[in-house]
Amino acid sequence: MRCQPRYKGPVYIWLKNTQHCLLCAEPADEHIPICMACETELPWLGDHCQTCALPLSGAGLTCGQCLNQPPAFEQVAAPWTYSFPVDTLITRFKHSAKWPFGRLLAELLAQFLQHRFDEDLNRPDALVPVPLASKRLRQRGFNQATLLARWLGACLDMPCDETLLLRTQDTSAQQDLNADARKKNLRNAFALAPGARIKDRHLALVDDVLTTGATAQALARLLMDAGAARVDVYCLARTPKPGDMA
Repeated sequence: MRCQPRYKGPVYIWLKNTQHCLLCAEPADEHIPICMACETELPWLGDHCQTCALPLSGAGLTCGQCLNQPPAFEQVAAPWTYSFPVDTLITRFKHSAKWPFGRLLAELLAQFLQHRFDEDLNRPDALVPVPLASKRLRQRGFNQATLLARWLGACLDMPCDETLLLRTQDTSAQQDLNADARKKNLRNAFALAPGARIKDRHLALVDDVLTTGATAQALARLLMDAGAARVDVYCLARTPKPGDMA
């Protein structure tokens, strides 16, 4: 006797499932689980530095730090400032393993990047996640930058290369340090993987938040010194604190 009736059609069609907004629980307008109202209210980054994406008071400007000390990376692309509710979503994704929040933000970031590609941003040859210290990787169980890069790669049909960079030292948590301490903290913290193919490639570093930019600078300098043609930085959010180095 068969308890399960014979049925050759699809039992569940995920693409036709009604999505609900992860922020307010109302029905979402599209396949991404966020409603139009909540998406509109996200802290979208307005006028910002054309290099490091630091929020500025006018459009088309470059911050003083980038003018005085041009970073090794070419450009930062970030859709939001690090403020509510994006900061809460990122924190829950990173520290509470709430992957749906990370996946939602990654899909919205992919839409943002695709729009930038259609306008003026050059598509990179590969996405490169920022490596996580081994101690924090053991504690957390995953690298949020790697997940973001994988999701972005799937959305944008772009390769994700997780084998280029190594974290060679377990450094102190960056969020507990000021700009100068962050730079010192990252000294000799990264290395290229043996046989890493860097020369003449346009690479985009992927991370969740850009604060002082010390990590992005250290990695971009490492890649550029190895012969990369260009390094960009893609992240979910940029901290709005004035005076931080990008």
